[in-house]
Amino acid sequence: MSIRAVVGVGCGDVRRMVTGLDLHATLHGIVTDAVGAVPSAQRGSLVARDGDQLVYKASVGLAGVLASPQEVVGDAGPATVLSTLSTPESADSARVMAAADWYREHLPGASALHLVPAGAVVVLTPVHVQGQTIGVLAVEQPDGQAPSAEASARLRALAASAGAALERRELYNDKARSAQEVRVLEEVLNAVAARTSTHELVEMISKGIKSVQLGPQWRSVHLVLLSDAPSGDAAAREIRIYHVPHRSPLSFWNNVRDGALTAGRSVGLHVDVRNAPAHSAVEQRGILEDAIDRGVNGIAVAPITPEVLEPAIRRAAEAGIPVVTIDTPPAEGSHARAYIGTDNVAAGRLAAEMMARLLPGGGKIGAQTFWLSAINSRERIEAFRAAVSGTPLDLQPPSESRFDIELGMQIAREAVQTGGVAGALGVCAVNGLSWGAAARALGRAGEIKIIAFDLLTDTLEMLREGTIHAVLVQREHEMGYRAVKLLHDMVSKGVEAALAGLPTRAGSGGGSALRFIDTGIDVVTIERTPWSLPLSDYLPLDANRKAAKRREQLPYESRDKELLLVTVDAGKEGYRDERAPLDARSMVGRVLSTARPIIADTHSGELHDAPDVVEARGRGAHTLVGVPLLAGGSAFGALVLESGRRAACSLDDLTTIERVVDTMAVAIENARLVHRITERTHALEHANRHQESLLDTIRELSSPVVPIARNILVMPIVGTMDAQRSGRFIESMLQDITEHHARVVLVDVTGMAFVDAASVEHLLRAARAARLLGAEVVLVGITPAAARLMVEQGVDLGSLITRSTLELGFAYALSKTGGEIVYRRSPHLQPF
Repeated sequence: MSIRAVVGVGCGDVRRMVTGLDLHATLHGIVTDAVGAVPSAQRGSLVARDGDQLVYKASVGLAGVLASPQEVVGDAGPATVLSTLSTPESADSARVMAAADWYREHLPGASALHLVPAGAVVVLTPVHVQGQTIGVLAVEQPDGQAPSAEASARLRALAASAGAALERRELYNDKARSAQEVRVLEEVLNAVAARTSTHELVEMISKGIKSVQLGPQWRSVHLVLLSDAPSGDAAAREIRIYHVPHRSPLSFWNNVRDGALTAGRSVGLHVDVRNAPAHSAVEQRGILEDAIDRGVNGIAVAPITPEVLEPAIRRAAEAGIPVVTIDTPPAEGSHARAYIGTDNVAAGRLAAEMMARLLPGGGKIGAQTFWLSAINSRERIEAFRAAVSGTPLDLQPPSESRFDIELGMQIAREAVQTGGVAGALGVCAVNGLSWGAAARALGRAGEIKIIAFDLLTDTLEMLREGTIHAVLVQREHEMGYRAVKLLHDMVSKGVEAALAGLPTRAGSGGGSALRFIDTGIDVVTIERTPWSLPLSDYLPLDANRKAAKRREQLPYESRDKELLLVTVDAGKEGYRDERAPLDARSMVGRVLSTARPIIADTHSGELHDAPDVVEARGRGAHTLVGVPLLAGGSAFGALVLESGRRAACSLDDLTTIERVVDTMAVAIENARLVHRITERTHALEHANRHQESLLDTIRELSSPVVPIARNILVMPIVGTMDAQRSGRFIESMLQDITEHHARVVLVDVTGMAFVDAASVEHLLRAARAARLLGAEVVLVGITPAAARLMVEQGVDLGSLITRSTLELGFAYALSKTGGEIVYRRSPHLQPF
């Protein structure tokens, strides 16, 4: 459907179209119709149960009075107005209440009392879901008259529509929550195999639990681990606390890496993954230069600044190394051979179509990206601008966050606060989160229509709560997978053969046309629409795609090859851990000692004065939860969660957390086991190297070569002479014969453990080898026992010369070299 066809529909059609895509607009339309159904009415609202709270879901005529459409008005307990509308006699009828009393009880601060005309009443129509009263449609009647039968019927119909919309959203949310829980558990299990660091695992769990459980609004999740050091006094043990950074991890690049490694395993290639800081294109270029120098077989790179990278790509091409880019196309005329990633022009148009459905009446649209100079950003923004040209949608000049999350949030907040934007486009990754955080902070969550790219964990959370309305999810795992597969084909089949049949990227020029593999994109919303997948369906679909890739076995022709994958480093900033003594009085100490979970109210209860509970209360927490990590029935750590809400953790919430924590315990125990095995392996390797060094020293000492006179060498043998030692002995002897121009080598066997037939055979081989260099071997030091053994075994020494002592052997050697032994009296010695 084109943009113009969407923006031209009438008001009633608009509400039908946005149902399922924008719950805020649907409920606001219902309240608007309800106000119109009551003569002279100017104000109305929909108040509904949200967990343990009663909140405004939509309102008309209360602008400036309510700080937020999601304004909390009290507990959703039995004392609320919902209980009075749940009786059998009032279940299907409206109730009339004095407007002043209504506003005094259900409007924060009762700041609208001055607006209430004398004698005005509020008509309350119950909103039901599955037979339960979960909310009330409240419309102010200024003249104090009860509504007519026709108006009452209209209000009941509108309340039923509100109930259906809320029920539909809750059903989809329940499915999404279950699917996300499974996804979190799968990620933790994958972390076991990937040996994920403790910091990354804690961040994964923290983000995962927050995205599964929106109700508790966990403001902090951190991990406590007992020290490995043994201690007789349990109270004196040390703990290590891992804190989660206040940032969104760029899981995008982790998915790219996983896809590349999966393909590498399938085709038998080693994939070397390197990351460059997001702000340093020069460092990224250096990584490529190093890879070219060491002669890798292919390179896949996500260019930070394509123009800076191009000289390295050109050099790789000259060296015969094929280069492809992922996520971001290369510079115009690049020597890269292919781009693997999203069709950014199509993605920009798709984002514009979704925004038109969210804002059929038009309005200003803010846009934020990482870098305006990035090719993928430019293409998405320009395609969005072209698609909304001539429509009521007005795209404002886009801003850039320069990979600075705090800067991005500040820019988005200023745009929402003063720029009059009705919608916002997050062009890359966390840009959508910046818009969502700004809308939350200013009480306009759900009102500002936000479209984001990439389904980060925080993005998923904002999608489920209605702050973000639609996410265009790139298939980054597919990017890494297809890049490695294409490079493998280039290496094994030839570049041109591998590229044959691939489409050419539009607008590419240069020496050779750039080929393009479109990895596709998914539009994800919380509910199903004709234009999008529901989140509950997308999550298992994504998991199944990855599983299929892991199971796929591809034919491969090249072995022992190396590919380089260069992506962007999300950085380690924000990670923090600290050590502290374990306080047995603390809630964590109690969890560790009892190996049982604890839910504590920081303002009351048995543990309200525990040290860590007091600290949490000082940070504004009302609920503190500790869940033990178990191994062999004992606790070795605890996951600690904080919420500012009272009674935030239900038993169902706790059960979910325990499932995740049990899986997390396996991952951490695996990491610890691998660490201990690695340390032990290193220790054994060190011991083996030391032992080998000692053996080499012994071997050197057991067969030294000693020149004792001109052209004469002595080689004593200590120990045994086996085949391995024989080879080293002969090699050393021949080298020294050549170096010293030796004519006679005296092999002294006095120190040999025993001389048998095998030993003599090794010595005869040495003698034959020496003879080839013009030297003669003389065997000296044969003991009587050795001589008897050789006779008994029938050992034949052949032509090998023997002497009983080294002295006699030396005399023989001198006779062969023209020397003699001269005995002279020392002039310093006096006769006796």
